[in-house]
Amino acid sequence: MQELPRVTGGNMANQTEVYFSEQVIVLFSCALSFLGSSLIIITYIVWSDLRTTPRKLLVWLSVSDWLSAVSYAYGIGKIFHTDSVDCVVQGAISTFANTSSFFWTVAIAVYLYVFIVRSNKRAADSLVLYFHVISWGVPLAITVAALCMNKIGYDASEVSVGWCWVKIQAPDHIMWMLLTGKIWEFLAYVTLPVLYILIKRHIHVAHAALSEYRPILANNSTAHSSSMADMKLTLIPVIFIFLRIWSTVRFILLMANSTARQHPVLVTLHGIGNTFQGAANCIMFVLFTQPIRMRLCNALCCCCSKCRSNQGTGEGDGTGQAQTER
Repeated sequence: MQELPRVTGGNMANQTEVYFSEQVIVLFSCALSFLGSSLIIITYIVWSDLRTTPRKLLVWLSVSDWLSAVSYAYGIGKIFHTDSVDCVVQGAISTFANTSSFFWTVAIAVYLYVFIVRSNKRAADSLVLYFHVISWGVPLAITVAALCMNKIGYDASEVSVGWCWVKIQAPDHIMWMLLTGKIWEFLAYVTLPVLYILIKRHIHVAHAALSEYRPILANNSTAHSSSMADMKLTLIPVIFIFLRIWSTVRFILLMANSTARQHPVLVTLHGIGNTFQGAANCIMFVLFTQPIRMRLCNALCCCCSKCRSNQGTGEGDGTGQAQTER
């Protein structure tokens, strides 16, 4: 059986091989996340009536996911071998963007909790400024500190998939891996399910109370909207944990000094999980949101009809010109 082509990095004896097939899969995931994050941002810019505060927070999350997708794509496309300048730059950008994505994901959950459960829109809106300060400021401070202390660089793909992160040769690399991502990831694992469970519980209690006075689910469209919103509240933490858990597993295996972290399937799942968040958000909040989905379909139909009419006009002009020449 022919061995798959692979890329190895560095001169370290302990390193994870990144196969060419894994590169292709992760690059495709990066491309989907790039397109998904871009679509969320574009729809927000184009349609002004969609510019609600929750969707604005989603746009800032998409900016983080967009940066992550671009930086990860560069890393997996190149497969770094040493602590080069572009390795450090890529590692710094991905560290900042990835950590910021954690904060914005939790910020959206906090906003929805205050707005829905606490029924206080003014208090929820007042938190937006703090979200910006924390979600941009904390990741930036951590990244700058890691750069100043020379902790960002080549990690031999031990807890990455070709890209750079915390230098694996640093004696305190575990602490810096926690500080530049893993500790915030662990906190998100706990915070997101709790907040969304509380939100769902509040909505279900409110629906039950209202149903005593009027059958609010009698209308099919209302029932469909309610079930779709309920599904999203369930999927948000589930998808986040499912995508991120593979990098957490590899990190735990690294701390346990287990070679299982180098298994190709686990490496591939890690690569997809770290790069697919933007695409997952696009699926949930664009493709699974009926008003936006309908607008996109109408826009595509208009573009197709214009192209056909232009093509038909061009063909007609060509025919008329030919007859004139005859």
